[in-house]
Amino acid sequence: MKKILAFAGSNSKTSINKQLAIYVASLADYTYDVVDLNDYDLPIFSLEVEANGIPELASDFNNLLKKYNGFIISLAEHNGSYSAVFKNLFDWISRIDRNVFKNKPVFLMATSPGMRGGITVLETAANTFPHLGASAVEKFSLPSFFENFKDDEIINLELKTDLINNLEKFRKSI
Repeated sequence: MKKILAFAGSNSKTSINKQLAIYVASLADYTYDVVDLNDYDLPIFSLEVEANGIPELASDFNNLLKKYNGFIISLAEHNGSYSAVFKNLFDWISRIDRNVFKNKPVFLMATSPGMRGGITVLETAANTFPHLGASAVEKFSLPSFFENFKDDEIINLELKTDLINNLEKFRKSI
């Protein structure tokens, strides 16, 4: 049985990106688990800190990634880039294994309250993830989250159709 891991690139307890990741995972027709990056509180990466060894939680997350056939990730955008918690976790994992995504497909998303829907971080990640072992990257941006996501689903038909089409490409790549 194929299994996917879904998570938000955020440590917000009320993350709209986590809401989106859970919603999309429920549409994927695969068994899925959801992980919260708050469970992986790591020291800020530096060579000096790494000299003391790789934190156990970084190794745990790296091992977790090995167990799944693909990933659904919705990234929070902080000042046009990754959130600090996401960047730090993936900096640590890349020190364990540069092939972070284990040659598996990634469905990459972003959302925000604004009209751009996290498009800057989405483009950055889409360009970077293949170099970190993502075998395929499909992407989706949900702008104006609070207007387009109600009662745990996307209500804008055009956006929902775009999501379903991209999700189908991701499903076929698993």
